[in-house]
Amino acid sequence: MAVNSIDKAVIKDRVWAAIDARAEEIIEFGRDIFAHPELGYKEHRTAAKVAEKFTALGLPYQEGLGITGLKARLRGKSAGPSVCVLGELDSVLCPGHPHADPQTGAAHSCLHNGQLAMMLGVAMGLVDAGAAEHFGGDAVLVAVPAEEYVEIEYRSKLRREGKISFLGGKQEWILQGDMDDIDIALMIHAAFEDGRPSPVKMGVGGTSNGFVGKFVRYRGREAHSGGAPHAGVNALNAAMMGLFGIHAQRETLRDDDTVRIHPIMTKGGDLVNIVPADVRLEMYVRGKRMEAIIDAAKKVDRALQAGAMAVGAEVDIETLPGYLPKVSEPRLDALNRANAELLLGAAAVGERGHTTASGDLGDVSHLMPVATLSVAGIKGQGHSENVVVEDEYLSYVASAKVMAATVVDLLWGDASEAKEIVANYKPMYTKQAYLQMWEDLLR
Repeated sequence: MAVNSIDKAVIKDRVWAAIDARAEEIIEFGRDIFAHPELGYKEHRTAAKVAEKFTALGLPYQEGLGITGLKARLRGKSAGPSVCVLGELDSVLCPGHPHADPQTGAAHSCLHNGQLAMMLGVAMGLVDAGAAEHFGGDAVLVAVPAEEYVEIEYRSKLRREGKISFLGGKQEWILQGDMDDIDIALMIHAAFEDGRPSPVKMGVGGTSNGFVGKFVRYRGREAHSGGAPHAGVNALNAAMMGLFGIHAQRETLRDDDTVRIHPIMTKGGDLVNIVPADVRLEMYVRGKRMEAIIDAAKKVDRALQAGAMAVGAEVDIETLPGYLPKVSEPRLDALNRANAELLLGAAAVGERGHTTASGDLGDVSHLMPVATLSVAGIKGQGHSENVVVEDEYLSYVASAKVMAATVVDLLWGDASEAKEIVANYKPMYTKQAYLQMWEDLLR
């Protein structure tokens, strides 16, 4: 049979069969990464494992993008749009998780290991089935670093040293030009349980909150806590009053803006018998709209400054580029839905809606068409010590089959589907305007 006469449905079937043939390998990869979590911009072992798979598949790739990221390209029969399937390399800090790294406390309690397993499953299916022979564009397989916005003080140090400019990996890729040759981005995310039974195994579309990050340092004056506390300036008291000031602002925040403000204290002083003079906080200020985020961030700063003023301390507030709210491209969502329903049946596929969580895919969604697919098969709450993967086939393999089928739809023939989506998409920012927006906002 001539290449051009093969039906797209036949190729989808071949891709799915190829993914199923590698199901054990895909699941084992997901388990291995789950057992060896690494934090953002430190994912060296994880990146090496992804590189091994790219090499075994014969895919040329770039590495060291944003310190640890990788990008492989499967070229089609002709030049055209590039459709990217994203996986994230990093984990979060969750020391109580049974699979946490005993040295670092890192754990895959957000299940980015499943994204990587999915991404490699897509690569395996497309390569083994020879699907690219029928593509009018390229499939790009990506492992990107540092999605989880954690260790703000550490990453701020990397920024000052000139090793990164953004705390999020996709943002860093945008700045460095590593997203310039990508036209469409696809990704999955684990769908965490909410305690209610549901037949839905995959959810399409949805939006998410954005945020700005803050690193706060209160400076007081040391003195003997028992002998001469009157000679000191208690930075811990200043910080506590600043935090209470934030709480006093909560009734001024509109429900529709889904604002979330959540600080942690990373340092509360030096010794128990010395008046605390060095107290440090990290926090997010989240919201559905950037206008709401900016408004809430101003209120947070005002409260933090008031805490310092109340006790005569000083406070340094560093506002850092967070993530933009995520939007989803409806036509990409429709393709994901059709392929999920083809695999699982219509009753197993739902709409995702809005989540008050955040991710740096939101920034990408302001520059190019983006779609995400949420995948069940998970037990436990996200970012908690009780997260486990109950259905590895659904989480790792079935998700790869749906994503691979969507890539086939987009790039099939002359890639007319991808071309039309790209042509009709109205980006909210050019790359330069996006970078300028963050610079202006933080100034």
